[in-house]
Amino acid sequence: MRAFKNLLVTGGAGFIGSNFIRHVFRKTGFTGRIVNFDALTYAGNPHSLDDVATAFGERYVLLRGDIRDASAVREAMNRFDIDGVVHFAAESHVDRSIVGPDAFVQTNIVGTFNLLQAARERGGAMQLFHHVSTDEVFGSLGPEGWFSETTPYSPHSPYSASKAASDHLARAFHDTYGLPLTVTNCSNNYGPYQFPEKLVPLMIMNALEGKGLPVYGKGLNVRDWLHVEDHCDAIWQVATRAADGQTYCIGGHNEMRNIDVVTRICALVDELAAPLASGEPRSSLIKHVADRPGHDLRYAIDASKIAADLGWKPSFDADSGFKSTVRWYLDNVAWTDSVRSGEYQKWISENYETRK
Repeated sequence: MRAFKNLLVTGGAGFIGSNFIRHVFRKTGFTGRIVNFDALTYAGNPHSLDDVATAFGERYVLLRGDIRDASAVREAMNRFDIDGVVHFAAESHVDRSIVGPDAFVQTNIVGTFNLLQAARERGGAMQLFHHVSTDEVFGSLGPEGWFSETTPYSPHSPYSASKAASDHLARAFHDTYGLPLTVTNCSNNYGPYQFPEKLVPLMIMNALEGKGLPVYGKGLNVRDWLHVEDHCDAIWQVATRAADGQTYCIGGHNEMRNIDVVTRICALVDELAAPLASGEPRSSLIKHVADRPGHDLRYAIDASKIAADLGWKPSFDADSGFKSTVRWYLDNVAWTDSVRSGEYQKWISENYETRK
């Protein structure tokens, strides 16, 4: 079992990264230090980990840095004597990749290359490079079957193509240079601290405020929904216990059509918040819009390998997961207001250099 002393988490101020850092500190018995290396772009909110910074002091370091900057990556790894990397940092929104693919190539491919090079240069000091990826690299499924670790890659968007390229780079560094490596490909995450451009938080906030709820096409696209806390637990199990060179698919065993996700969220907001002034159910706010170009029909994960090898399985089902998520957003309006107003970005520009 690997026991890291100094773990570099890239993109740790983002949605999954911040949940992962909190999970490691609070739920695993980890006694080392985590360096959160984040460019603090629009999707990186340092306030998402204020509680961790307060509770764990010098064991948590927030370092503003861009993985596209090879020298900054190398300096961070050497300065903090890094022996493990968990790599979340990525441009991740499909719609943004369609409009502006350049940023996805530079961050997801070149940035990953810079990290792999720096980790390789650490030599025997590097216990593991864990690369976090997505099931979108596999393309689209029909009405039956599941993605597994042996599914051929077939990406359909600039985002998924850039992640596929980074997966191949990571495995090439393992095969060519012997870099200790594990890879995970996950299904759609949801839960606390997710930036509101994504489906679940966007629908919760719009439903709460009585705004329109845009659904692509007929809403028949199917995704396997994975609660972020389950995902973080799976990543930690892989990073600390999996054999070098292994790949695992991580899914929530929770396939739902997009329209069903939205109607479930509407019902939960109706239940947990004040009713609309009109008295109508929030499902009346749903508006079908033109479909996204290249919109994959269905993703679903076969997570039997990680269950067999490491004993992992999701703890949240659709009922417990979506209800707890809606409740979190309703209870954390200050966080959502800060994100949507951009106040956290103003704070970064005025106050932030490096926080130790």
